[in-house]
Amino acid sequence: QVQLVESGGGLVQPGGSLRLSCAASGGIFSIMSMGWYRQAPGKERDPVASITSGFRTNYPDSVKGRFTISRDNAKNTVYLQMNSLKPEDTAVYYCRANYVGIEGDYWGQGTQVTVSS
Repeated sequence: QVQLVESGGGLVQPGGSLRLSCAASGGIFSIMSMGWYRQAPGKERDPVASITSGFRTNYPDSVKGRFTISRDNAKNTVYLQMNSLKPEDTAVYYCRANYVGIEGDYWGQGTQVTVSS
């Protein structure tokens, strides 16, 4: 059973930065595809960034150039560096893991990010 634990959320002013971490355990991290999603109140959960086991990354236009996803297979951890934060980035951020070609995925409990002055 894969377990994911996010950390690093908090309150930040517009224009500021945060780095989120997601530590994985119970699986083979190096072959997992990892992703970050976010959910604002009253809205759907949307993808923010993803990284494959081969380190290919993908971002929606809303965060491209501001957010960077990375992974450290030695630490079983995926990161989300968020720069130039905007109030509309306020949401609960979730980490997701899955094995490509195998049904099912795993989610963390989420970490709150609030961008406000």
